[in-house]
Amino acid sequence: MKDLVRKQLVQSIETMQKVLERDVIHDAVVKAGVITAAAMKAGRKLMVCGNGGSAADSQHLVAEFVSRLTVDRPALRAIALTTDTSILTAIGNDYDYSNVFERQVEALGIEGDVLLAISTSGNSKNCVKALKLAKQLGIHTVAYTGNDGGIMKEHADINVIIPSSTTMNIQESHLALEHIFCMVVERSYFGLDFGSQPQHLAE
Repeated sequence: MKDLVRKQLVQSIETMQKVLERDVIHDAVVKAGVITAAAMKAGRKLMVCGNGGSAADSQHLVAEFVSRLTVDRPALRAIALTTDTSILTAIGNDYDYSNVFERQVEALGIEGDVLLAISTSGNSKNCVKALKLAKQLGIHTVAYTGNDGGIMKEHADINVIIPSSTTMNIQESHLALEHIFCMVVERSYFGLDFGSQPQHLAE
């Protein structure tokens, strides 16, 4: 069993090392953060969606924006499209599960918002549909994916593609880059010296 632990940790580190070495990933995260901060300054919001573990990531990331990540600051406008069970089950039942995020983008999204869709495969139908509609509505689109980016790559303005085909390693890298994305938004919104404030160890 210890060999299993070591093997999985090595595999995780190798994926993160590849992420560390790819400037295109770093540039995409920074660009997404700067655009999101500008949108929030203009009174717009961030919407986040995904399935399974990526749904958990969506809620986790939005919690960092609405509550805080490392320092005290005003709440930032963000919403996870994965949390309202009545909406999700109504759309899934009345229409189709592939419409659960698209329908919410139609209801809540306005021009200038940002939609971040998360999918390890890059092929989640509900994320693809949400990205397509968002672009039609003039909403900035960001995709966090793995593998080769999948179908979502074609429908996102900004792509953060993890160079791996292993779901859990993609998710691990996604979470790290989602935290960094939030930090970029904070610094872009409040100022580059924002990170000099004392960090909290709560939670």
